[in-house]
Amino acid sequence: MAAVTTGVIEWAVAEMVLPGQVESGDRYLVTPTPDGALVAVVDGLGHGAEAAGAALAAVTCLERAARQPVISLIQSCHGRLAATRGAVMSVAAFNVREETMTWVGVGTVEGVLLRAHSTVSPRRESLLLRGGVVGVHLPALFASIIPVVRGDTLILATDGVRNDFAEHLVPGGPAQQLADRIVANWGTRTDDTLVLVARYLGPAA
Repeated sequence: MAAVTTGVIEWAVAEMVLPGQVESGDRYLVTPTPDGALVAVVDGLGHGAEAAGAALAAVTCLERAARQPVISLIQSCHGRLAATRGAVMSVAAFNVREETMTWVGVGTVEGVLLRAHSTVSPRRESLLLRGGVVGVHLPALFASIIPVVRGDTLILATDGVRNDFAEHLVPGGPAQQLADRIVANWGTRTDDTLVLVARYLGPAA
């Protein structure tokens, strides 16, 4: 799969189904919004068809309500997923006018932002994850707002990827190549795996 440009981001996905399973419980969403773009990665609890159903329900909910603030989005999903086994997710909204990214995470979907410029400190920002399961137990939510510039690279990864994957990454290179490398080098192969890489492009010239 080649990288895709949606709104103000260029993005790519790499994924792998748990051996022995037919369907992945990991799903993603990338959609343009009036302010920029919304990105999300969802991991349905467990494996197989029920996990996939929960993840699909979450992505459908996120897409329908994509214009809402990220905390409201997760709260909406919490109600919609009550009849499922639940899911964990991380959601990020890019705002091109303000040149910011607002992100929030519930559960185990890791989020990392790699800075494009070496003069920026810290070079790597990590999403603060709140314990819980959307649809089962929703924790108190707190969204972080951070500035972004052209070339900054967001990575969202489910727990089929080792959580130390970002320690030696650099932000450059094709988005698809980066996503594929993370799955190949840090995938555990003991769970469904999904990595989404989104590079911020900034305002149109």
